[in-house]
Amino acid sequence: MSSHLSIGDFSRATHMTVKTLRHYHEIGLLEPADVDPQTGYRRYAADQIPTAQVVRRFRDLGMPLDDIRAVLTAPDVESRNRQITAHLSRLEEQLGRTRRAVTALRDLLAPPPGVAAAAIGLRSVPAVQAAGVTETVDAGDCAAWCQGALGELCATVAGQGLRETGHPGGVFADELFTSHRGQATVFVPCTGPVRPVGRVRPHMVPAMELAVIEHCGPPSEVDRAYGTLAAYVARHALAVSGPIREYYLVGRRETADSGRWRTEVCWPVFRTGTTPSTTPAG
Repeated sequence: MSSHLSIGDFSRATHMTVKTLRHYHEIGLLEPADVDPQTGYRRYAADQIPTAQVVRRFRDLGMPLDDIRAVLTAPDVESRNRQITAHLSRLEEQLGRTRRAVTALRDLLAPPPGVAAAAIGLRSVPAVQAAGVTETVDAGDCAAWCQGALGELCATVAGQGLRETGHPGGVFADELFTSHRGQATVFVPCTGPVRPVGRVRPHMVPAMELAVIEHCGPPSEVDRAYGTLAAYVARHALAVSGPIREYYLVGRRETADSGRWRTEVCWPVFRTGTTPSTTPAG
C-alpha cells in the first residue's frame, strides 16, 4: 500500500485547505513528496503529517511564515528552540498590551465617579534653565525618541558636572497631535549653562500657568489623562494657546516597570493667581 496521500487526503488529514497547501508549496515551506511532471498532481508522504501539524499550530499562534521556515530548517535543537522562544516572548508582550488595553476599556466604560476631577490641580511654574534636545518627530516615534533624548541629556548634564534641579520634562507642539508630526523638546532642569554637545543645547523652559493631572503607567496609556484634562479645561473655560507640557516624575531611570511610571500632563491655562512653585512640576 502506498504511503503517499493526494493533496485532498493530505488536506483532510492536516485540516489545511488545498489552497493553503499549494501556497506553502510555492513558497517552499511545505513541499510535497512528489509532483507528477505530466499532471502537476501533488502527493504527500504520511510522515509529513506531523510537520504540517506543527506548521498549523505555529500559524494559529501568529508566527510569520519566514519564522516557521527558520524553525523547520534549524540546524540543531538549540537553534530551533531559540526561534520558538523568541516568538513566544513576542506573544507574551502582545498579550500584556492586550490585557492593558482591555483594562483601560473597562475603566472607560465604568469610570469611578469624581476621581478624575479631584486629581486635577492648577499650578504656576517659573522659567527654569535646562539642558534640552529639540527635533521634529513623528507621533509614533515620540515615546522612543523621548527616552533616547532623556538618556543623552542626563548623561551630558552629569558629564559636565552639573546638578539636576527638577524633574525632566517635555514640550510638544500642537502639530505633533493634529498632524502626527511636529516639534518636540525634552529637557532636564540643571545648574548651568550646559555646553552644547551632540544634540544637547542650553534651553530656557518658559514660565507658564498650567492645569495638571498625573498619569500612572506607560506612555501608551497616557491618552486618558489627556482626555480628562482637556475636558476639565474646556468646562472651566481656562484654555489658552501654547504647547502641551509633561513632567516625568518616575520613569525608566527609577524603575523598569512601566506600570509604576508617573507622568504629569500639563495644559496651558489662564493665569490662576496661585503662588509660583519653587521647583518645576513636582
